[in-house]
Amino acid sequence: MGERILILDYGMGNLHSVKKKIERLGVNPVISSSSDEIVLADKIILPGVGHFTQAMDNLNQLGLIDALNKAVLEDGKPILGICLGMQLMAKHSEEGNVEGLGWFDANVVKFSVKNKLKYKIPHTGWNQIKFSKESRLMDGVDNLSEFYFVHAYHIELNNAEDELNKTIYEHEFSSAIEKNNIFGVQYHPEKSHDVGDVLLKNFIEL
Repeated sequence: MGERILILDYGMGNLHSVKKKIERLGVNPVISSSSDEIVLADKIILPGVGHFTQAMDNLNQLGLIDALNKAVLEDGKPILGICLGMQLMAKHSEEGNVEGLGWFDANVVKFSVKNKLKYKIPHTGWNQIKFSKESRLMDGVDNLSEFYFVHAYHIELNNAEDELNKTIYEHEFSSAIEKNNIFGVQYHPEKSHDVGDVLLKNFIEL
């Protein structure tokens, strides 16, 4: 596997656990905040933990948005958004009331639960994913597998065809999305043991 895998560093953490997972799969990824590295990359991983507004501000200040749009939308490079990285692919977020990258016709909204004793926000811990459609990203992953989640906001898709996985936390929400070369997972494959390894290996081998 001689491909160049870029883990994009835009100052929103969670990079090194992703890097360690990828290295365990026999690949040496590049961590960079350079738009030049986006051009050189064969595949891009967009991780992230934290506030949506800060993430978009950082991407803007680093001059990465035009390079990302060209790589993903024009050149068709595969990209995997993880947690906040997935949410950034939406048009808009309630968290700060700001625009996202707009790659999906979707909005990011805060969890609203009725039973606040049972369903704590943020949604933290292991939960099942249910397949909404077939995908190479899910090869070797069993339907109803458990992945590790940490998030207070979730994505609401306006196009159901873009939903890859769904998960129930009091109510159903989209826990993974896919459109052409663009993939996003709300959960953390880098913290999800063997099943996370399978998913990341699938992405690398796309």
